[in-house]
Amino acid sequence: MSGPVLVIELAEAVPQAAIQRLHEFLGRSSTRFEEKRLGEYDLNIHAESLGITETGGVDGCRPVLVSLMGPGIGDEAIFEAEHADEVDQEPLIGLTPTYAVDVIAFCNRPVDHVVTALLTAAVMDVIGGVANAELLEDQVPIVAGLPGIVATMTDPWHAAYGSAEFLRAWVQQPGFRLLK
Repeated sequence: MSGPVLVIELAEAVPQAAIQRLHEFLGRSSTRFEEKRLGEYDLNIHAESLGITETGGVDGCRPVLVSLMGPGIGDEAIFEAEHADEVDQEPLIGLTPTYAVDVIAFCNRPVDHVVTALLTAAVMDVIGGVANAELLEDQVPIVAGLPGIVATMTDPWHAAYGSAEFLRAWVQQPGFRLLK
C-alpha cells in the first residue's frame, strides 16, 4: 500500500444502519466494489463522485480500501497495533477511540491525496468520528486555523484531528498533500 492513509477515530461501534448507508454510498460511487467483510471495502472510487475534476492526467477511478475495525467487526489486532503508540486522545478530541476506519489509497499521485481526504470526509458524513492525520512540521501552522479543526499535536509526532469540514478546507490549501 503505497498511497496516503487517513484514520477516522470512533468512540463506539458504528450502527448497522450506518454501515448499510456507507455500503450504498461506496457502491454507487465506485466502478469496482468488493465487500471483503462487513465494513471492509476494496474499491475504485470515481474521483468525480467526490467533486474532483482535476486528476492530473491519470484515470479518475482510484483504488482505495475503506476498512472499519474494532471489537466484533474485524481487524481488532490491526486496530490495537495502530493505537498502541497513540497518546491519550481523550483530552485532545474528547473521546477514547474504540473503533476506527482506515481510508487507504493504493496509489500516491496528487489526486490520490485529494481522493483520500475527500473520501474520508464523505465517510465521516455517514458514520461520524474524528479524522486523524499525521503532518509534516511545516503543515501544523497551515491546518491550525482551518475550520473544523479539533486539535493539533506536535509530540511525539505532528498530527491534526478534525471534522469532515476540516478535511474539505485542508484540500483547498495550496500544495495540499497528506503525509502518508
